[in-house]
Amino acid sequence: MTPRLVTLLIFAALLPVLPQAHAQGRQDAAGIKRTVDEFLKIQSGGLPGQVTVAVGAIDPRLNLAACPAPQAFFSPGARAWGKTTVGVRCTAPAAWTLYVQASVTVMGDYVASAAPLVQGQEIEERQLVVLQGDLTSLPAGVATDVSQVIGRSTNASLPPGTPLRLDTLRSKPVVQPGQLVRLVSSGSGFSVSAEARAMSTATDGQVVRVKTASGQQISGIAKAGGLVEVAF
Repeated sequence: MTPRLVTLLIFAALLPVLPQAHAQGRQDAAGIKRTVDEFLKIQSGGLPGQVTVAVGAIDPRLNLAACPAPQAFFSPGARAWGKTTVGVRCTAPAAWTLYVQASVTVMGDYVASAAPLVQGQEIEERQLVVLQGDLTSLPAGVATDVSQVIGRSTNASLPPGTPLRLDTLRSKPVVQPGQLVRLVSSGSGFSVSAEARAMSTATDGQVVRVKTASGQQISGIAKAGGLVEVAF
């Protein structure tokens, strides 16, 4: 057997091994997808409803060095909600960064109008319906429980089937201008109260200014029952 023939036989024997050795040095796309999937499931763990994570396709032609511990992260402004982008970086043995498209679906309950709602009219339970859908495709701040809506009113008239956003609802005032209210304040070892008149409208939890019998103006937190909590 000639030296040339021996060399060719050795090279032929190594051919199946060479692609395998090359593949072992590359980061596989499946590993990146697992990293993104696990990251999004952790980030979406506290969301209300049934969460489903879908990671987008990764170009198999990417030639990234294998990474023993890839790290997923969000870019500023990104979050685990609807269509999103997750970054994956490697610091050793080679540094690289990749951005992967993904989506987070949250199936849950939301509150909608079951009947036409008139602007400013107090909402009753019979006018509401609880539906189920993908919360990520609905307006931000949609109500998820009827208790968040009952007794409040809308900023505009709404047709049936409209998802109700909390930022478009107004609470019923607990203090009206000119109303006689009771100022209350308490602390360690003391509790005081006095009468005053409200100078503005306020809902439960809002700041309201009041005037005492002596003419002093004080700010406090309006509470149901005509109370105003004051901190001294």
